[in-house]
Amino acid sequence: MAENSSPDVHGATAQQLNKIGRVRLRWGFIAMMAILLIIGGRLVLVQGLDVGNMAEAAENQRKVEQVLPAVRGKIVDAKGKVLAESIIRYNITVSQINFAEYPEYDRLVLDPKTGETVIDPATGKWKVETFTSDEGIAQLAKVLDLPFEDVKKSVTGDKVHNYVAMDVSPLVEKEVAELRVPGIYSESVTKRVYPMGAVGGPIVGFLDSDGKALAGIEQTMDAKLTGTNGTRTYQAGKNGIIIPTAPVRTVPAVDGQTVTLTIDQDIQFYAQQAAQQQKEQYSAQWASITVVEAKTGKVVAIADSDSYDPNNVAASDTANIGSRSVSSVVEPGSTSKIMTAAALVEEGLATPMSEFLVPPTLTVDGQTFSDSFTHGTEKRTLSGIITDSMNTGTVMAGSRLSLQQRYDYMRKFGVGEKTGIALPGESPGILADWQNWDGRQRYTVLFGQGVAQTPLQTTMVFQTIANNGVRLKPAIIDSFTHADGTVETVPQADGVKVISPETAKDARNMLEGVVTMTDYKVVDIPGYRTGGKTGTAEAPADNGVGFDGYTTSFIGMAPMDDPRYVVGITVQRPQGNVYGVTQGYTFNQVMGQVLRSNDVPPSTTPPVKLPKFYK
Repeated sequence: MAENSSPDVHGATAQQLNKIGRVRLRWGFIAMMAILLIIGGRLVLVQGLDVGNMAEAAENQRKVEQVLPAVRGKIVDAKGKVLAESIIRYNITVSQINFAEYPEYDRLVLDPKTGETVIDPATGKWKVETFTSDEGIAQLAKVLDLPFEDVKKSVTGDKVHNYVAMDVSPLVEKEVAELRVPGIYSESVTKRVYPMGAVGGPIVGFLDSDGKALAGIEQTMDAKLTGTNGTRTYQAGKNGIIIPTAPVRTVPAVDGQTVTLTIDQDIQFYAQQAAQQQKEQYSAQWASITVVEAKTGKVVAIADSDSYDPNNVAASDTANIGSRSVSSVVEPGSTSKIMTAAALVEEGLATPMSEFLVPPTLTVDGQTFSDSFTHGTEKRTLSGIITDSMNTGTVMAGSRLSLQQRYDYMRKFGVGEKTGIALPGESPGILADWQNWDGRQRYTVLFGQGVAQTPLQTTMVFQTIANNGVRLKPAIIDSFTHADGTVETVPQADGVKVISPETAKDARNMLEGVVTMTDYKVVDIPGYRTGGKTGTAEAPADNGVGFDGYTTSFIGMAPMDDPRYVVGITVQRPQGNVYGVTQGYTFNQVMGQVLRSNDVPPSTTPPVKLPKFYK
């Protein structure tokens, strides 16, 4: 047997071994080629087909997104006077270490008209321009309106963070950003300011140090006032320096809406001064004055004594943060008698000239009632009972109403429920269900005791009478102005018919008798017919046990031939003789100012004088 055919130690011939070697070599070559194809395919995928994704991934690693804060919307009065506004300012900063790394740098050329990058027609690429660090400093100094040497000193050194300029405008910050000087950055600072100070402070509200809305319109209209932040996206190297030759993408911020109030800042100021005078004159706990447009429900002023300045809330007592007119609950007293009279007329149970023989004191179901003045048995008309604010006569006449009717009419006039005004902290007042009234309360509710209302609620009762029996929702927001200038007017809410126009006119005539048929001439405004009602009630002690003072008020309207405005005045816990407290003079001054400011024509008809007595 030949040598190459002899078996090896494993029993295979040389020829067989050669064949096996060739097969192994062939498969090894095939495996190597497969590996090369895979590697090549991957290279094609990476370098060719997937280049966009890889580039995008690399860009994302370099991408930096800067927030462009939206400006919080303004709060303005009915005539556009600014009550609250935000000022966004910027601090220009520098990383001196980063700035030093670029003694020379390139910057994309931007079209001065469009702000878009310019393409070099010769190369088809973005056009760039080269600057030295001193040239960058000179450009910064020009934009910031600072000396060259001062800016150079600010950017030179080894600090990671240093200020170049403080409190610059958004326009200047934008110009600085467009310079793209390496190592130069900006930080925003927002400040809320209240140009009118304490005028309308409890209405406007304020923000805390973190920008959270805590009171007033700032709180209730926060969603409208808050805008949408924008972004500025750019690319930066590992050291955080903006890459000047990379594009910048900007999504502009959308500023918050301007909230226009129904408040007249001039009337608000005047009413606040008057409320403060009332508080100080009678050493009272507080005083409030509310002015409402009768036919629209628009609130012209909500004035509180000790109004705080939103620019310096810390200097004010926390008890004065909210508006007393919407949050404080007091017994309305005799101002409620007009509701009783209106209910009687509406139900056909009486007219202003209905006759009542009124005794000095009246006892009903074991409950005795008397008046604030001494009198004998008198032949009174219903109008005369209201004119001289007689508890005895009111109970006598009001007893014609069932308990259910007494309750229902108070509810119709808005007692016991929130008015819905767009201010925080509003109280619904207190009106117990008639089935829970005790033996005395079923009668005292007829003259405003055993029930509690906010000053605004009481004012809106008179708005209903002034508006021919239709109760409106008090409006304090007139419109919203969007960032693009679009004005969104707030529609007037549908009114609630409480009494007929005829009944409302009868009620107004009885209110006018308070002026024409008494010595209470202090509310008489020359040229205008006026009417209204006084009120006195006990003020419950803060600990909830008993009473420790009084609440006095006057709610009036004018002109009576065509009522345009209602003014409500409330004084809590005045000191001294409570029957010596009068809001008549204050009503005269505030209402007179309102009528004159709004060019309301004087009355052209003679005043109504309904007799107080019958023969």
